[in-house]
Amino acid sequence: MSQVCAICGKHPTAGRNISHSHRVTNRTFKPNIQKVTALHEGKVQKINVCTKCLKADKVERVY
Repeated sequence: MSQVCAICGKHPTAGRNISHSHRVTNRTFKPNIQKVTALHEGKVQKINVCTKCLKADKVERVY
């Protein structure tokens, strides 16, 4: 499943883990993406939406 929000465009970003001894390793920050059935561009579609957009009512869900 694609890790991009269809509403805001949020996607995985790169960062670093830094341990107590300051050893640095690469990591990715992934957004919480859910596949929901929603009204999008005038049609009922299954789209990938982040939970921030769901909580902010930026998308109208269809049950």
